[in-house]
Amino acid sequence: MSELLLPPEHRYAKIIKEKLNEDGSELSILNLGPTHPATHGIFQNILLMDGERILEAEPTIGYIHRAFEKIAENRPFYQITPLTDRMNYCSSPINNMGWWMTLEKLLDIEVPKRAQYLRVIVMELARITDHIICNSILGVDTGAYTGFLYVFQFREKVYEIYEEICGARLTTNMGRIGGFERDWSPEAFRKLDVFLEEFPAAWKEFENLFERNRIFIDRTVNVGAISAEQAMAYGFTGPNLRAAGVDYDVRVSQPYSSYEDFDFIVPVGKSGDTYDRFCVRNAEVWESLSIIRQALAKMPEGNDFHADVPDYYLPPKEDVYTNMESLIYHFKIVMGEVPIPVAEIYHPVEGGNGELGFYLVTDGSRTPYRLHFRRPCFIYYQAYPEMIKGALLSDAIVILSSLNVIAGELDA
Repeated sequence: MSELLLPPEHRYAKIIKEKLNEDGSELSILNLGPTHPATHGIFQNILLMDGERILEAEPTIGYIHRAFEKIAENRPFYQITPLTDRMNYCSSPINNMGWWMTLEKLLDIEVPKRAQYLRVIVMELARITDHIICNSILGVDTGAYTGFLYVFQFREKVYEIYEEICGARLTTNMGRIGGFERDWSPEAFRKLDVFLEEFPAAWKEFENLFERNRIFIDRTVNVGAISAEQAMAYGFTGPNLRAAGVDYDVRVSQPYSSYEDFDFIVPVGKSGDTYDRFCVRNAEVWESLSIIRQALAKMPEGNDFHADVPDYYLPPKEDVYTNMESLIYHFKIVMGEVPIPVAEIYHPVEGGNGELGFYLVTDGSRTPYRLHFRRPCFIYYQAYPEMIKGALLSDAIVILSSLNVIAGELDA
């Protein structure tokens, strides 16, 4: 019956036939996805199964491919930010800031120190929400729903801070070339203080719920392990690489937005299994909280929230209506009449899932000649078939969850 599901030339059909002739075993084929809720996204894995054991896996991607890179080639630079929102939408502000920093590198713009610190705060908030989602959903996939419901309220508190900063929650479209579109309100800082006061105790309880939980340990230790050598060969970065014992972090190796001003530890694991990936993300949340507190403590005086670059920064709308110079700058920016240097650059940031990079080629026009997003999910998902080979079906769900594969970033 299994052979009827596949064309005769498919390699699975050959394996099934050979196994049947060898010892009489009947292998089966199972579709994991593309619409199964446990895949947390729209992607498919065709599994060759021997009972509950996975022998082979063949992934299919592209179900929500939206041609972002090609769309970007037909958009002005400042209209590409909404595309970055829709990659890893669990930590959109990191994507936004990475794109603005890419343009600032292109245009040789120096961002005020205060604006850089504000960016660090919002990027670390985004990292926290990304890890809240990943680790709490991993708990759900091992049968523990309580932790997910408990910590998710704090994602909402971070989204309320986003609302104060830019008016949006999930797809934030936050920031501008040179900084932010407006200064942060006192209410944004008040809500940030409340979050910093209330969240640590809840996160500690979340850790206590899982890290020494016998059922959780049995489901995650030595499950989906990958060595440091394998991880680097596949191009892993971020928590998934650090869980394998490699302390690579873009914030340390190639500091941006003044990350060199802050003291923090890069957590690493040893075995690269599901449990280590969970623990590394837990530890990173504590480091993000520390970075936010340091940024607030070191925040420069004044109200600088963007660079003085009138050629690239839209003037306030009220000035456009009353001031001729502002109207001219507004017109030039919107119509793409500002000079863009011909260049080829790459800028990486430490995203929620690893190194998020922007490779930009310009030809002097108002749109990119070529723009490529280095999407960590796309790169490490290629290791998934190897990581689940020999595992049980229930393990495959947990491994996928611990990798934190975001379909929007995978397909783009």
